[in-house]
Amino acid sequence: MRVFTSLYLLLLGYIVVALGFWEYSLQKQSGRIYAQEVLTLKSRIDSARAPYEYHIEHELLQTNLEKRTYQYIGEGSAFLIVILIGASIVYTSFRRRIILSRQQNNFMLSVTHELKSPIAAMKLNLQTLERHKLDENKKTVLIERCIKEANRLNDLCNNVLFASQIDGRQYKPTSEPFNLSEMTEQVVEQYAARYPQRFEDDIAAGCHMKGDMVMMQIVLNNLLENAIKYTPADTPILVRLTRNDKTALIQVIDEGQGIPDDEKKKIFNKFYRVGNEESRKSKGTGIGLYLVHKVVKQHKGRITVTDNHPTGAVFEIVLPIS
Repeated sequence: MRVFTSLYLLLLGYIVVALGFWEYSLQKQSGRIYAQEVLTLKSRIDSARAPYEYHIEHELLQTNLEKRTYQYIGEGSAFLIVILIGASIVYTSFRRRIILSRQQNNFMLSVTHELKSPIAAMKLNLQTLERHKLDENKKTVLIERCIKEANRLNDLCNNVLFASQIDGRQYKPTSEPFNLSEMTEQVVEQYAARYPQRFEDDIAAGCHMKGDMVMMQIVLNNLLENAIKYTPADTPILVRLTRNDKTALIQVIDEGQGIPDDEKKKIFNKFYRVGNEESRKSKGTGIGLYLVHKVVKQHKGRITVTDNHPTGAVFEIVLPIS
């Protein structure tokens, strides 16, 4: 990227200098034409014998000189503006392609890790069940671990599938009435079973809305999964649902490290993750919050992230309800 930027600036500078030299040459040539026209005028009209006629012709020559000057300046300025606009578009497009390529590379690294980890864990648990005679309690624990890893795989596949369908405009969300309160309770209960003593809830009853319930479940799954990843194991995660006459407010409140102010707007970009994928300890693919933002927007809602005091983050979703 640095090499391209250096070559780009060098080429752009050369074009600007060449344009300036072209402008200077035209102005100089125009001055020569004016001087030659004045000499021709003097040989054609005697200024002493016909001063008025000479003055009129001389003013006409000066007017033509000024017109040429304005023409060269106008054409040069327009050409320079076109060059700068084109150069800006080319640079921005190339820069975006480089950034997207890096993000896609990070995504491939992360999604490979996300796929291999639960598969390896399930394989190890199943091999343990196969090779050893275990009591029922240990078998139950290993089976529960396999189910937990399978759920992780299922969530990852759903995220990738729906993100691809939304980007390709292949997915058409349904618009059916459903009970937002019951759906939120179910999602929290599922995560509370997978992560005991991690979740607290404060869910208002009777919130109904029209939309795609499956997509809204994915939204909550991603927010809760995100909270699990970035908060210590001994800190609670609060899920709150409140309502008024026209809107419902879903809050996922954690006590983790929080999100820096300069990252708050970037975290909803596709593939965006802070840090280097090869050295990052936290898991993820960078499409969860992107998908959350897209789905909330499709449901005519909005999502924001703020600081939780004294530490942590608060994700807030405002949705229209019936």
